[in-house]
Order: sequence, then C-alpha cells, then structure tokens
Amino acid sequence: MVESSTGSAPVRADGSAGQPVLRKVITTAQLWSIAVGMVISGEYFGWNYGWAVAGTIGFLVATLLVTVMYLAFIFSYTELTTSIPDAGGPFTYAKRAFGPTAAFIAGFATLVDFLMAPPAIAAALGAYANFLNPALPVLGVAVSTYVVFITINILGIKESANFSMIVTALAVVELVVYMLLVAPAFETKNVVAHNESFGAGGVFAALPFAIWFYLAIEGVAMVAEEVKNPKKTIPRGYLLSIGTLVVLALGTMLLTAGAGDWRLLSEIDYPLPETLAMVLGRTSPWSKIFASLGLFGLIASFHCNTIGYSRQIFALARSGYLPGFLAQVNRRFQTPHWALIAGGIVGFLALFSGTTGEIIILSALGAVIMYISSMVSLFQLRKKEPLVERPFLAPLYPYVPAIALILSVVCLIAIIYYNIGLSLLFAALLAVSLLIFRVIGVRSADASTIR
Repeated sequence: MVESSTGSAPVRADGSAGQPVLRKVITTAQLWSIAVGMVISGEYFGWNYGWAVAGTIGFLVATLLVTVMYLAFIFSYTELTTSIPDAGGPFTYAKRAFGPTAAFIAGFATLVDFLMAPPAIAAALGAYANFLNPALPVLGVAVSTYVVFITINILGIKESANFSMIVTALAVVELVVYMLLVAPAFETKNVVAHNESFGAGGVFAALPFAIWFYLAIEGVAMVAEEVKNPKKTIPRGYLLSIGTLVVLALGTMLLTAGAGDWRLLSEIDYPLPETLAMVLGRTSPWSKIFASLGLFGLIASFHCNTIGYSRQIFALARSGYLPGFLAQVNRRFQTPHWALIAGGIVGFLALFSGTTGEIIILSALGAVIMYISSMVSLFQLRKKEPLVERPFLAPLYPYVPAIALILSVVCLIAIIYYNIGLSLLFAALLAVSLLIFRVIGVRSADASTIR
C-alpha cells in the first residue's frame, strides 16, 4: 500500500482503496504524438555523430540494419504491450516471464534508456538556443527545460498529451519543410565523398547513433495504463509512429548528407540549421527560423521522454523495487509527481557529467538490453501463458521476434566493444543496484519468490 500525496488512502481504478493508478485518457492520435514525440529529436541531432566514426556510407548501412531491427521489434513488442498494458512495460513483461530478478534487470536497463535521453535532448536544446542567441548559456537553458517540463507533466497526463500532440505535429511539419528546402542542393557526390578512411568496423561503431533515430519509441508501453481501448489504440499508435519515423529518419539523413560537406556537421548538436546555413547562406532568415522552430522537435522529445521515465520509476516503485514514495500519485492531477522530480535530479547530474555523445551511448546501451529482455520475455510468455488474450500477434512468429532479438544482440556487442569504459560503468551500476535489491528484496507479497 502506498499513501497518496495528501496522506489519504491510495485509489484503484474502480475507486476502492489499493495501489495508485493512472487515468485512461489517451487516444490514438495522442499516442502517435507521444511515440513520435519521444523519438523525433533523434532526427534533429545526435545521429550525425555516427558520421564521425563511419562516414556517410558506413552510417547508412548501420541505419538500415537498425531500421530493420526496429521494425521487427515494434511488430513484436506490440504483442506484449497490448496483452499486458502496464506502466512497467519491459519490467512487467520480464517479471511475468522470469520473475523478480529478471524484472529488476529489465527495469534498470529501461530506466537508463529513458533517464539518459532527456539530458542529451536538453543539451541539444541549449545548443539550439545558443545558436539563435549566443548570450543564452547552453547549461542554463538545459536546466530550465527540466524545471518547466517537469512542472507541465505534474499538471496532468491529458494536458501533457494534448501539448505533445501540438508540438509533435509542428516538429513533423518542420522536418518536411527542411527536406523540401535542402532537396534542391542534394548531390549524390556529396554523400559518397570523403569515405575512404572508413571500414566495416565503423558500421558497428556507428550503431548507437543509428539507434538514436528510433530510440525511445518503446516508451509507449510506459503510458499503456493511460490509453483508452488499449487493444486497438496501441497497435494503431505504434504502427503509425514507426512508419512516420522511418520516412523522417532516412529522408533527413540522406538529404543532409547530400547538401554539402558532411564532415562539418559530424560533431555538432545543431546539424540541421547548420545545413540550412550551408545551403542557403548564413544571412538567410530560414536558418534562424528553422533553429527557432527546431526547438519544437527537441521539446516534443524531452516532454515525451519525461512522461516515459516518470512512468517507469512509478511502476518500479509501485511494485516495491524502488522507494515507496516514488509511487505516490498526486490526488489532484493523478500524476506521479515524485517520480518526475527524482528523474529530473538524475538528469541534472548527467548534464554536468558527460558529453552528448556519451549520454547517447549510455541511453542506447540501456535500450538494447531492454529490447533483448523484451524479446526473450515474448518467447517465454508464449510458452508460459499460451491462453492469455493477445489482441495483436507478432507477425510470422517466431521469425520476426528472432530478427529483432538477433540484431539487438549484435548492437549490444558492438556498443560494448567500442565503448568499454561506458559499458563497465553501466555494468558496475547494475551490479551495485542488483546487490542492494538482492539484500533488501522487494516490499511486496511476492518477496519470497525472489530468485
């Protein structure tokens, strides 16, 4: 049992006393906006760091591999999300499939995924703002972003979802306008130029940056409890969102590569306005206008990832894997306010402790471990719970989930191989957290089942 923020008894979905719950208000359009919104900043920055390690050709190969992985993953993951619409997402699937320890590992990986994405996005927001007005400090804007959007999310999920739909739609329109503006400057020779020094190894080194194109789309599972008619809404939202993102990712990457010397864009946090400046001239108003509007894409992702990390913290705390106060739901707004604030504190620490590239790699590392956990859970649940209602079935089972699993393992091996230090940091944090978990256990009736 967890007390509400006002100290009164928590409330179940049916209004009786029990565990805290979240309101079911999200529609298909809102779910699409949250899914695309969680990811769309990946089209605005971050992926271009892949050019620095693989060149444009190697990065294109990496992106195509990752695109196949995500398509297979989403078609498989949707089965889990619709059959178990719980805010815990991968944590809940692993718990049902393998028990509390596996659930903890999946939950930890998911937390790293969603807690590391917002600081990277916030840093990019600061960089875009600084591009517009050099008097604005990057870190100052980043920290202010956390304060503003944690507050917005505390005010209610319906309001947050409506806000997400507006900024996500604007971000999608802006990317379409961007592609139209740079398309006349596209030349194939620019895409293939300066790739002589890159080899096959670069493809694997670039995988985490290709993952950034799609990373966090899995966050729809974190709001599954708040979806109206999840059996129909979740599949529609997922399939519409992955289709949108594939078109935007490939279009943005290829047109940007063909617009000029891509080497000038490979290590900055604002590649799109810089591309417009290269194509249209630095005095062109489009460069500044785009940088101003480009904030919509970054805001959409930051906002939606804030929803994602808070729901994962909430679910873990509600099940006893994190301190109980993190599962408190605000009585007035029915949002997990302490989970939002706690995740924000972690984000502040990340902002001051790592570069954008390092934060992206950590987030991608957490993501691929979570993808592996989810696919393994899918196979296990098909055997363990064959009679559970599955409103959406993974197509061509077991081949499509197997493709997602195999490619996720390849990505994991590549990330570890090329980022030993960050991988050891991740492993150390997981080991310490798991040790504490094993010693203390969970505060729930099933604590005796820990294995």
